[in-house]
Amino acid sequence: MRRPTLEAVAARAGVSKSSVSRVVNGETSVTPAIRDQVLRAVRELGYVPNGAARSLATQSTDTVAVIVSDPPQGVVSDDPMFSTVVRTVSRVLEDAGKQVTLMLAGSKESRARIERFIAAGHAAGLLLVPMHGPDPLPGALARMGVPMVSFGRTAPGVAYADNDNVGGASLAAGHLLSRGRRRVATITGPLDMIPSQDRLAGYRETLRESGRRSNVAIGDFTRVSGAQGMRQLLEDDPALDAVFAANDLMAIGALHALREAGRRVPDDVAVVGFDDIEAAMYTAPPLTTVRSPMGDQAAAAARLLLGLLDGERGKPVIMQNELVVREST
Repeated sequence: MRRPTLEAVAARAGVSKSSVSRVVNGETSVTPAIRDQVLRAVRELGYVPNGAARSLATQSTDTVAVIVSDPPQGVVSDDPMFSTVVRTVSRVLEDAGKQVTLMLAGSKESRARIERFIAAGHAAGLLLVPMHGPDPLPGALARMGVPMVSFGRTAPGVAYADNDNVGGASLAAGHLLSRGRRRVATITGPLDMIPSQDRLAGYRETLRESGRRSNVAIGDFTRVSGAQGMRQLLEDDPALDAVFAANDLMAIGALHALREAGRRVPDDVAVVGFDDIEAAMYTAPPLTTVRSPMGDQAAAAARLLLGLLDGERGKPVIMQNELVVREST
């Protein structure tokens, strides 16, 4: 297939070639309406500017954009695992001679800036850090033809490195059942994120196999939502005797809510988290959790992207988890 031309984009957008050129080169001397029309046409046609195509062909640009979906409340960047991921990715890419640019996609405006940056050919490759399910950015970037890898699954067809979230959640729920717990609840992450969906699926599958009923509260991966979710679960089922929180921050919030309610851990309610952040060792009591190899996963994602830049075909990488048993169970 012939690569779409600047003229084709102009015709699709209903604007002049000069307007298209200004948009894809990141200039601000166009109205927001025209910019939106041009970017829509770029996405629909899969247009890559000539400058970007030359850079990719000759590898004359050594910049890799690490794009982080950071909601206004800062859920991603406030997570201690975030620094592990960004630090590891940056080290692997810089060791390979790449320059790393960190870009936060926290608003419609920032997403538009990222699209303009990539469309103008300023990055040889892209690495996406957790995106919410409805986010159109991964799909839009994928259509630009720039090598791209996702930390965790996102848009169909995008190479990724992930961990076995379903299996990890099954480990957690199975451990609670093996301890004789019979009323096992869960606090999920945001259900528009694939890791949250997978961890919920692993929990539900394990309880279903044991003939137990699910009891679910929805959180957002923060301590506050963990405490709120725990209070809701206690109200829904005062006799519950265990909870699996889909990350350690929410598990820490759940421990706080259980202390408030006068419930002893693990005597009355056992608690398991997910990730094994450093703070999990220092909670009262120390937290049983699923150790997720975030550093290894981040390094695998970076190496996968380096392979794509060298012309290799990207195959998904799935990391395995392990259960770390401490005093909370």
